[in-house]
Amino acid sequence: MARMTAARAAVEILKREGVTDAFGVPGAAINPFYAALKAAGGISHTLARHVEGASHMAEGYTRARPGNIGVCVGTSGPAGTDMITGLYSALADSIPILCVTGQAPTSVLHKEDFQAVDIASIAGPVTKAAVTVLEAAQVPGVFQQAFHLMRSGRPGPVLVDLPVDVQLTEIEFDPETYAPLPAYKPAATRAQIEKAMGLLNASERPLIVAGGGVVNADAAELLVEFAELTGTPVVPTLMGWGVLPDDHELNAGMVGLQTSHRHGNATFLESDFVLGIGNRWANRHTGRLDVYTAGRTFVHIDIEPTQIGRIFAPDHGITSDAGAALRLLVEVARELKEAGRLPDRSGWAAATQEKRARLQRRTHFDDIPIKPQRVYEEMNKVFGPETRYVSAIGLAQIAGAQLLHVHRPRHWINCGQAGPLGWTVPAALGVARADPEASVVALSGDYDFQFLIEELAVGAQHRIPYVHVLVNNAYLGLIRQAQRAFDIDFQVNLEFENINAPELGGYGVDHVRVAEGLGCKAIRVTEPGGLGAAFEQARKLAAEHRVPVVVEVIVERVTNIAMSTTNDIGEVVEFEEIATEPGHAPTSIRTLKV
Repeated sequence: MARMTAARAAVEILKREGVTDAFGVPGAAINPFYAALKAAGGISHTLARHVEGASHMAEGYTRARPGNIGVCVGTSGPAGTDMITGLYSALADSIPILCVTGQAPTSVLHKEDFQAVDIASIAGPVTKAAVTVLEAAQVPGVFQQAFHLMRSGRPGPVLVDLPVDVQLTEIEFDPETYAPLPAYKPAATRAQIEKAMGLLNASERPLIVAGGGVVNADAAELLVEFAELTGTPVVPTLMGWGVLPDDHELNAGMVGLQTSHRHGNATFLESDFVLGIGNRWANRHTGRLDVYTAGRTFVHIDIEPTQIGRIFAPDHGITSDAGAALRLLVEVARELKEAGRLPDRSGWAAATQEKRARLQRRTHFDDIPIKPQRVYEEMNKVFGPETRYVSAIGLAQIAGAQLLHVHRPRHWINCGQAGPLGWTVPAALGVARADPEASVVALSGDYDFQFLIEELAVGAQHRIPYVHVLVNNAYLGLIRQAQRAFDIDFQVNLEFENINAPELGGYGVDHVRVAEGLGCKAIRVTEPGGLGAAFEQARKLAAEHRVPVVVEVIVERVTNIAMSTTNDIGEVVEFEEIATEPGHAPTSIRTLKV
């Protein structure tokens, strides 16, 4: 029989479950696991600077490629509690990551030992499972179950907590006979899909709302095929953005209170039927439910049974993996088309593109300080459809979602529900680690950038190149805009006179020097004419030096980005000038039609 420590058995299982990369920070209570990691080989480890950063790197790694499961590792006590935010973000967006923590010896868990915290209880609400393993012989089964849970049903994170004595205990384990458990994915029935198709065919102005579940199922091609077969326009959610190219004739634009398009909201409000696939009717997508649901029939397909009816009751609910449902939808749609029983939707589809041509936001401004809209216009010019964008939260992210173009799944990587500040830097590193040859471009406001700025050093140390566009207005911009409702502008100002950088003129932190001090390259842009050249130079510097390159853009202090102030998708306020001539939006998907 093969004998090895439980820690070594855990590492061998990781390798056989397909893990090739891990992110973390070692410590006394997890050192046996790290010793096994080194001895076993085969898993590349990226040393983070903050354990929360490691959890977000694992998230970015998972989100970048189908089948990836990011692994983050930390010691006992605060390492686990630091990773709670990453676990919450992963659970909220249905992202499988595995968190492995060290723990104090089992004999002192009840004695308030140093850094002995009940991390399994703390992590329970933000994981699919969280367990402290008290018997070394259970380690293989716990890890096998962890991967089974992460992959089955609605994907999500798992935490495994290993007391140091459990890690060191020798057990009988033969890696050669280990096999992963098959994942369970619910699948729609033929009858369910036929009913959904009947409701679709009975409508006049149908839409498909495609969520992150389509991305998780790696089913974007099936979605496009189904949309094309039936001629049904598609509304991608923020998590589903990229499931069909932005320039596709059936792309109806995004809908919502913030990360939405003018034409997307207008089209949705004219619809009479909505087929939601792999989406959860997030409140910033729907806004007021009475407005969102009025006059529409809904079919909802989701992998998680308890999502059906959670926000509102659909007319027909189907529990199914998005890929399984779409395969049947395509099959039934083909049969109906061959029988001549699919309605002609060309007029409705053309109407959605007519709105896209007429309802646009202005991006071309020559103002100094730079208006942020110009930043995204220049990004559209320089960064092509192969670009993987990474962003977290704030006005920079909202405006980016309104104005950038995404053409492929997993090319807009965003923490949707949790939205933790600081997510972008480590997540971008995880994405770039998962796809080393990709063009990765992160997008942050200055406060998101500052939260976990130390993780830039990880990119410098491990030679992980990407470009980080930093839109700096020295403000908590989204919170400032929200405070307008309270008639305050309180504790959201980040500007100060930097005694070491008077040239910043009150914008405070010298991000260029900080980035350079962390081993990266950085460029500052203060005039709109310099944006394109700066982005091109950043790409070259990243390729040459294999480090993150920050492009800091000094933008005007106050810009109110379009969003609803009444929670109504029909009442989105356009605070800035809209496009009234083609030159106002030169990188729009459709040439402006006045």
